[in-house]
Amino acid sequence: MPLSALALVLLAGLIHASWNIAAKKAGGDIRFAAFTTVVNCVAWAPLGLWLAVDAVPAWGAREWGLLAGSALLHCGYFLMLLRGYRKADLTVVYPLARGAGPLLSSMAAILLLGEQLSALGGFGIAGVVAGVFLIAGGPALWRRSRDPATRARVHKGMFYGLVSGAFIAGYTVVDGYGVKVLLLSPILVDYVGSLLRIFVIGPAVLRNLPEAKQLWRRQWKYAVFVGIVSPVSYVMVLYAMQTAPLSHVAPAREVSMLFAALIGGQLLGEGERWLRLLGAGCIAAGVMALALG
Repeated sequence: MPLSALALVLLAGLIHASWNIAAKKAGGDIRFAAFTTVVNCVAWAPLGLWLAVDAVPAWGAREWGLLAGSALLHCGYFLMLLRGYRKADLTVVYPLARGAGPLLSSMAAILLLGEQLSALGGFGIAGVVAGVFLIAGGPALWRRSRDPATRARVHKGMFYGLVSGAFIAGYTVVDGYGVKVLLLSPILVDYVGSLLRIFVIGPAVLRNLPEAKQLWRRQWKYAVFVGIVSPVSYVMVLYAMQTAPLSHVAPAREVSMLFAALIGGQLLGEGERWLRLLGAGCIAAGVMALALG
């Protein structure tokens, strides 16, 4: 992986961890996603529209179809993640989603896009997945599952985490194809995708406007931060995909779990710090192996 691509992925990981912590503190649902999407579309409109003037008229059915599919995959990911949070623990759902996503993305890139993966790159993927597993709780995931009620909750968390990971893999491959093969602008892929996502998640706000207004008053600071900052991290990843194999970039994205473990443990007071630091170390080693491989 070129050093420029690695630098983009590392910076994107730090940004991704910061806005995820903000989103967690907001405690929102699909309406919070709608708030952040609207903020995204408004805040980045000058840049998005400036780029769209020259590029969009040349798009055909293939480009629009890819962007529509990407928008649906992004929405599916978020909806599954939220449902998993309601039915299971975040510390099970989120890390499994972030661990399964790059693994499936790399497999798809190798099988569908013809990318090659060295032995060192394979060890890098294994390090990232192992690190995410440790951050999720490691062997404690199975110890906690001895109680029937807890076991059912853990199994639901694993199910929704893996399904969310499949959606991550889906939109990663689709968006990667868009920027690598169709040569679409990474900024437009994210911005136009956000515009299309409004049609999917917007109705959740319109169904109960008074309640949505109350939520906005409580969550607007987090929504503004996430709406402005989150596109930056993903656009950086898309630019990295243009110069590095998707099978390397996708697992390297999970360096965000390293920053989340370090920052989240300090700001949110989450437990099992040493286990999470060990997991973060595995992720860091995995990312370096991918960069060298």
